[in-house]
Amino acid sequence: MKPFREPDGRPGEGSRSSRLVWLVLAGAVVVILLGLFSKRAHKNPAPPRISTGSAGKAPKAERHSTAGESSLRRRGGIDTPQTAQEIVASKVAQFARSRRHLAQAMAEHFKIAVPDDFERFFDAAEAGRYDEMSAIYRSLRQQRESGSGGAEYGPQWRAIVETQGAADAAHDWPAQRLLDYGHAILESLRPGMIYAGGTDAGCFIPTMLNETTEGERHIALTQNALADGTYLKYLDFLYHDRMATLTDEDSQRAFQDYLSDAQKRLQHDQQFPNEAKQLKPGEDVKVAENRVQVSGQVAVMSINEKLFQMLMTKNPGASFAMEESFPFSSLYQHATILGPLMELGVQDEVSALTAERAAQSVDYWRTAAQQLLSDAETPPDSEARKAYSKLVSSQAGLLLDHKFTAEAEQAFGIANDLCPSSPEAVFRYVNLLCSQNRLADAVPVVEAALKAAPDDKQFQDLLDNLKRARTPPRR
Repeated sequence: MKPFREPDGRPGEGSRSSRLVWLVLAGAVVVILLGLFSKRAHKNPAPPRISTGSAGKAPKAERHSTAGESSLRRRGGIDTPQTAQEIVASKVAQFARSRRHLAQAMAEHFKIAVPDDFERFFDAAEAGRYDEMSAIYRSLRQQRESGSGGAEYGPQWRAIVETQGAADAAHDWPAQRLLDYGHAILESLRPGMIYAGGTDAGCFIPTMLNETTEGERHIALTQNALADGTYLKYLDFLYHDRMATLTDEDSQRAFQDYLSDAQKRLQHDQQFPNEAKQLKPGEDVKVAENRVQVSGQVAVMSINEKLFQMLMTKNPGASFAMEESFPFSSLYQHATILGPLMELGVQDEVSALTAERAAQSVDYWRTAAQQLLSDAETPPDSEARKAYSKLVSSQAGLLLDHKFTAEAEQAFGIANDLCPSSPEAVFRYVNLLCSQNRLADAVPVVEAALKAAPDDKQFQDLLDNLKRARTPPRR
């Protein structure tokens, strides 16, 4: 059974465990969709550095050290090394300056104004006044979502989002863990690779370090915003001279392709109510006044997936690496392991995902987990543990798709060890166990989740379902 694949239909007349598999899958989709989009998704890879720092130098024009450097600051006439906290703070300020300049350049290019509140936001961000910048950001976001922001909230809005995201990570993560995580991702990329982040951590941390550390500046984007036309303009402004970007026409085509496909699946489900459902759980599709209407994250991410496929097609000579939020399962066939990431569009046998690479991936994450589990600064509910658990769970899903079931199970186990209350890790692991009729093994996974998050109703419901499925029916 492929991970994260929605059930084909309602439970049939099979065994209790078969019906439970469907229930778990359906529950997993709902929980994961709720969690993934909230604020808190090499051949011989070396384990990510968790506590020893990361090498790299910052641009000469404005030098800021990474944790592995010997950059100094002056105190009382004595040169002493910068702390990780000082390094991260300086990088956030540097990144905020670069994004302010970008917003101003975009405003000039698109002939729009830079609102005063944007300038106030960047003033607070550069000065390290986190509470103030966050309050301004919340106000700006409310204006944009209500439609009262005007044209100024178009392409340059992404510069605000990325600055806030970087500052949030710096606020929520231990500084050394942030540096280790970001550099583990960036250092896994080969020269010229295009990087696609998905979760907040996987997007904003590498993007900030990519901009503030000496070395190659990779193209960095997110898989989640491609359906937003203003984001496509943002990417074109940044990278039009380095890759073929997506256009409004591409966006319209992806949207229409999805609408057409969704309409066919809706018609099937209406005409054949006793057959397996083709619409996915959480996929809201309806017809009103002879027009197909879709809504919800499932629909948005389906369109994003089509757009990402178009982007890869338009750049056939480029290599893509992804830290996923929502699985783009259509890309799994030609995907492989790349350190903590997935490399997409792999065609040659030398780079393909093999049993050896699958085993190496498990070893990679086992080493990383040992270091994280022994670090007092990263308790189970920390943002760092959640982010690493997500990386492991994503690779486990890829391994399962390629039929490396034993390695996938080990990886799901590591993901759950790192963050027992991660809905995605719990539900995907339980899905795997239930597909093998191993209900007894699934129960402790959910019990550990409830111990970590005792008020989580989804976990309690899942545990109740598992226990009922294990109880033989009365004759």
